[in-house]
Amino acid sequence: MADNIIIRVQSPDGMKKIPATKRETVAAFIKKVGNEFGFNSNGFSIYLNRNKTGEILSQNKTLSLLKIKHGDMLYLFPSGSPSSSAEVMDTATPHSSSSMPSVSSSSSSASSSMIPRSFSAPQVQEDEIDQYLTKQDGKIYRNKDPQLCHHGSLGKCVHCVPLEVREFIFVFLISYRDHMSFHAYLRKLTGGADKGKFAALENISCKIKSGCEGHPPWPEGICTKCQPSAITLNRQKYRHVDNIMFENHTIADRFLDFWRKTGSQRMGYLYGRYTEHKDIPLGIRAEVAAIYEPPQNATQNSLELVDDPKAAAVDEIAAKLGLCKVGWIFTDLLSEDTRIGTVRYTRNNDSHYLSAEECITAGYFQNLHSNPCRLSRDGHFGSKFVTVVATGGPDNQVHFEGYQVSNQCMALVRDECLLPCKDAPELGYAKESSPEQYVPDVFFKDTDKFGNDVTFLARPLPVEYLIIDITTTFPKDPQYTFCSTQRFPIENREILGETQDFHSLATYLSQCTSTAFLDIVSDFHLLLFLVTNEVMPLRDSIGLLLDAVRTSNEDLAQTWKKSEQWATIEQLCSTVGGQPSSSQGYGAMGGPSAPASSSAMWSCLHCTFMNQPGTEHCEMCSLPRGYQPPSLHALLCPDLIPLSPPLNWPITSLHQDPLRDLDALFFYFFLFFTLSPHFEASVLPISQAAVSSERDALVSIHSMSKSTKPKLSTSVPLSLSQRLLGNRAVYKYI
Repeated sequence: MADNIIIRVQSPDGMKKIPATKRETVAAFIKKVGNEFGFNSNGFSIYLNRNKTGEILSQNKTLSLLKIKHGDMLYLFPSGSPSSSAEVMDTATPHSSSSMPSVSSSSSSASSSMIPRSFSAPQVQEDEIDQYLTKQDGKIYRNKDPQLCHHGSLGKCVHCVPLEVREFIFVFLISYRDHMSFHAYLRKLTGGADKGKFAALENISCKIKSGCEGHPPWPEGICTKCQPSAITLNRQKYRHVDNIMFENHTIADRFLDFWRKTGSQRMGYLYGRYTEHKDIPLGIRAEVAAIYEPPQNATQNSLELVDDPKAAAVDEIAAKLGLCKVGWIFTDLLSEDTRIGTVRYTRNNDSHYLSAEECITAGYFQNLHSNPCRLSRDGHFGSKFVTVVATGGPDNQVHFEGYQVSNQCMALVRDECLLPCKDAPELGYAKESSPEQYVPDVFFKDTDKFGNDVTFLARPLPVEYLIIDITTTFPKDPQYTFCSTQRFPIENREILGETQDFHSLATYLSQCTSTAFLDIVSDFHLLLFLVTNEVMPLRDSIGLLLDAVRTSNEDLAQTWKKSEQWATIEQLCSTVGGQPSSSQGYGAMGGPSAPASSSAMWSCLHCTFMNQPGTEHCEMCSLPRGYQPPSLHALLCPDLIPLSPPLNWPITSLHQDPLRDLDALFFYFFLFFTLSPHFEASVLPISQAAVSSERDALVSIHSMSKSTKPKLSTSVPLSLSQRLLGNRAVYKYI
């Protein structure tokens, strides 16, 4: 019995204990190891040391002659891919070599002593900003102190010598109690005497490990080998993004216009790039160049995202422009005083900064956009995806607040372990285990009334443990990735009457006064329309124009302007016609626009059918020329959104389609008499000349008598039911 020994063998798949005897031959032991790990005799090699030295060859010598004793550790490497296997073996104990691609010899030698070898594979392609920061020395250089430094200009002392990142981290955290940058955190892990030998970036998992055959599956059985560990929520010491910067105020201002005009909240995706943030050592800044607003259902206190068929096209266009999706933004605004333009200050210490639902949504987005990391076994760790909230500040003005959720929150959301509370937005709730899902215990630490640190079960859970705040700024000198001075309509704003069609494009081109073609087409929303429109999508032929916008190259833009695609776009714009800002504007070709000709084909605004010249009604849907169907919001809120049909319809078109007009009249009269008890009207006669306008007529308050003047201070647009009655009426909701 004294000859029996147990030898540990570590492989890329884990460690196993192999029973053997001291007198057992090496050949028999290697065969036993191959059977245990599932290898053939030639498919692996065994070494005495981790660095692949001291190979044990198959021979007739006994283990005792090779001085292999009880409890020794041997290292197994598959012979098919020795290099990749070595890197996989270093997952738990990385050493101090570097595999950063395209690094010069000097920078490689400087960084190799700080960054360990990549864990999973060199196939992980990190972001450009991560590759750039990895090559930096990370030192904080200090100037000579005139009071403390008593040496020459070429000398250095303890008061002016450059600080290493790990030294600065200690001073920074003690002084400011703030988050360190992610790359500074990596330098802290990989610094010191061991050079990060025992450092590892492990993603948290809340699921039961698969492959455990010692017991029935959950809920019949579970063991400590497959059971996920309990989670104690701690404040995350680092953050992946240290600053969020909008390039200019126009980006945020156009986004807020939706709330200003409707009172409903709005959500959008932030597109920009990651750059170095020089105010923080090895910091990262997310620069926002544009906001894309996906399809959504919005109210005053809720948002609901719907499927976006254009999502892939938007990401593709942004990538060709050198941009990526860096975060998302939403509004939480309530007007306090409309006369002075103030908003309520609702998110503060007494309420919450992010609700539990918003934290779960942020965690969902961060899991979708994980951060590639070669130091993690999974190839990713954390996320650079940020969250921006447009809300009221302490001065009752609109403020932009930036956040991220911690990696622990991302794990809880990914494994569906976190729920929001119905009646307390500032509290979350960790799910309890059920027969369908095992949920590990989640704890957090707090101070009780006696000042003692007490651990509580996260049911409920304050979401402050999950939030990382990020500074959001605007530059003093505005920057412009898209330099167009005109504003092309933003997508998915049909409720405001802002539609993206060729009529809007013709109007946009007619209002552009710039002679440079690059300035005209340098608009993110215009480029999206050119690629995603259904009449003539340019997804396969717009690459040259996107390169011109990305590099600000006017010559490339002029070259694309001479293409057949742009000539077709100009022809379509001249067909549908625009609405110039004055009597003589600039047409799509760049010259003075001519009045619309009745001999040209025209497109129906309802079904987009191209009709023959001289017709006044669409051959496909029988609607009159220039008709745009009003939305229900436009019918119920005429004071916010003017209706688009001409005033002389449907009165003058009853003879065209009596059944259609009869149904329309019945619906409009029903709507009018249903809502009339809730309104008080002031009716004035209207002349036939006044109803011939193409746009909604406005009733001037100053033209009305005191007895009929409503209690409003602005002009009031007409509603469709008033037009049918032939009178001009002004309504005020009671």
